[in-house]
Amino acid sequence: MTFLPVLHPLLILAICGPVLALAVWALVRAPEPGTRARWALRAALVLACTVLALRPGIPDGAARSVATNVDVVIVLDNTTSMLAEDWGGAEGDRRSDGVTADVRTLIETYPGARFALIAFDNSAQLRLPLTTDTSALMASLEVMTPPPTDRSTGSSIGIAAPVLEQTLRTVQASHADRARMVFYLGDGEQTAPEEPESFAGSADLVDGGAVLGYGTAEGGPMKRVAAGVDGQPGEYIEDPATGEPALSTIDEAALGAIADDLGVPYVHRSAGEEPALPEAPAETMSVADADTPGARTELSWAIGIVVAVLLLAEAAMAAAGIGRTLRLTRSAREVRT
Repeated sequence: MTFLPVLHPLLILAICGPVLALAVWALVRAPEPGTRARWALRAALVLACTVLALRPGIPDGAARSVATNVDVVIVLDNTTSMLAEDWGGAEGDRRSDGVTADVRTLIETYPGARFALIAFDNSAQLRLPLTTDTSALMASLEVMTPPPTDRSTGSSIGIAAPVLEQTLRTVQASHADRARMVFYLGDGEQTAPEEPESFAGSADLVDGGAVLGYGTAEGGPMKRVAAGVDGQPGEYIEDPATGEPALSTIDEAALGAIADDLGVPYVHRSAGEEPALPEAPAETMSVADADTPGARTELSWAIGIVVAVLLLAEAAMAAAGIGRTLRLTRSAREVRT
């Protein structure tokens, strides 16, 4: 058994030792069985708190480790059209909800990989450099919102092509032995007047991946994104010609062209279906049992349960004592009257 005390052991003994000695002294001196039981409970509680402060554990040198020499770059459409409500069957289900779910699936499918996030709207930015911190990746998605609708000037579905190529070339130069996978997540809707940029420059740098498409041919309405720090959606965007809510539709031909440029398959996404994701290159993944210095199984949770039970018992005994005192006081008053 090992210990990782929250304070220096001598300080813990200096705090808990006198209290425990007092409880044991009161237990020995108690004249009645009921009083002895209460002090025995208190002595056990002090002892349990002392052990809890020492944080006991069991040494566990073997740890299951996953080492994956794979870098996954996610290229994410962050335009207003990704707020279109044609993802799930429920009202208000947005395409961005499907994106968040699929990114979680990517994390689960490629454990141990490094992830990078490139987001694009009116411009493209590397939002998250390569990292194994998947919680940072999900946090980036949670705080990401499209630019305010009133400031939108039209977006190109290929605007992220130069950023992606630069990112992949940088990774190749520094880690040539790692496989590189690219996943493009978007709806293919081109609102900029010019032709979209090509992703063909990244094709020789990509070892796998997919283009995931979101939306329907029927389309879905989108809510306005207000200016401000929160950028929360407001009223539905209207079609100026009809006055009805404007509909955003998926362009699968455009998404297929991006997939062809990158040399990866195109997959249309629908709610309730798991995405068909390619396997990581087999030679880049290894799963092994390795000795991890300092690895241990914590026992503090079990001691914490004991402390909680003893506290509940102490509270119950105190409540019972208060009840007896109140009854005796009431009986004494009745006798006097």
